[in-house]
This record gives sequence, structure tokens and C-alpha cells, in this order.
Amino acid sequence: MNGLKATHAFRWHCINVTPAVLALLLIALVVPAGANQGNDNRAPDLGNCQHLQVEAGNRVAFHVYAEGVQIYRWSGTGWDLVAPKATLFADAGNNGEVGIHYAGPTWESVSGGKVVGMVSERCTVDTDAIQWLLLGAVSSDGPGIFHRVTFIQRVNTVGGLAPTDPGVIGEVREVPYTAEYFFYRAHH
Repeated sequence: MNGLKATHAFRWHCINVTPAVLALLLIALVVPAGANQGNDNRAPDLGNCQHLQVEAGNRVAFHVYAEGVQIYRWSGTGWDLVAPKATLFADAGNNGEVGIHYAGPTWESVSGGKVVGMVSERCTVDTDAIQWLLLGAVSSDGPGIFHRVTFIQRVNTVGGLAPTDPGVIGEVREVPYTAEYFFYRAHH
């Protein structure tokens, strides 16, 4: 009988859980881990840029949002791209810094893993923004999110175009940009 009273008391205690706590518990059970980090393993909508599609047998392994600058240098006849410099985030609200992006082009995670890519295809979606890209991975070092990456897509770009006015030879300018990067791995 004592066990029955203890069970009854426990049940009564659980029923007194506030609606807010109950709602949070239900959300935790329904929403998979990482769902709000933008890493839903779905490839981006490429619209008219279908030639940026990765080879069959590869799947999205990771997806990040970048905010930074494209760095240009005036050569005397035009602005040459020097390098990107951006911070990589887990979501579109720039929450959860996951790494950086710099010359190479290279993407490096906060854990030190990195991948270097080489552009294989380009697509102009917006004449006021840098092109969307398909890059093949040429090297991948260290553990973590960039381990065994095979392809990278740069999509949904905003800004980042070279300046339109001439500069002074050797002058460097940083042009703000944002983009999304999708990283793929071979799926066996």
C-alpha cells in the first residue's frame, strides 16, 4: 500500500507541471537535434543554375551562413580578387559561430578541421551580387564538419562585387557580402 501512495503522489506531482514546461518538453521530443542550425541536409534550390549540381552519390553534410568581405586590389586596369574573409555561422541570424573562410579558398572550423576548394562552375543569379559557385574539394584536413568534404556550393549571395570606380595601384578595398555554403560528402 505504501508503494501505491508513492506512485499516486508522483503522478499528482507530474500533473502539476506548468503548461510552458510541458510545451518545451513536447518541442524537445518533436524537433530533432540541430534543426534550428540550418543543417537539415537538404541541397539548395539552384533555380536556373542547375549546372552547379554536385555529382550523384554526394549528399549535403553541412550548411553554413557566411558574413564577411571580398577583398579586392586595384591593378592599374581593374580590381582583382585577393581573397574572401568571412565568419561562418550555424544559422541565418548569425548565431553559433562554426568557423572562418579565407584565401585558398579555405573554410576552417572552430575545431581546426579545414577544406580547400577549387571553382569548377559559376552562375550569375543577381547582377548586384557575386556569383554562385560549385567548387570541388582539393584537400580536407582534420576531423569535424569538413572531414571528407567532396564539393562546396556558394549560393544565395548578397553583395561582394568588385568596386566600379578606379583606384590607386595597389589600393585594397573590402566589399561586404553574405552567402550560404553547402558542404557535401560522398554517400556510400
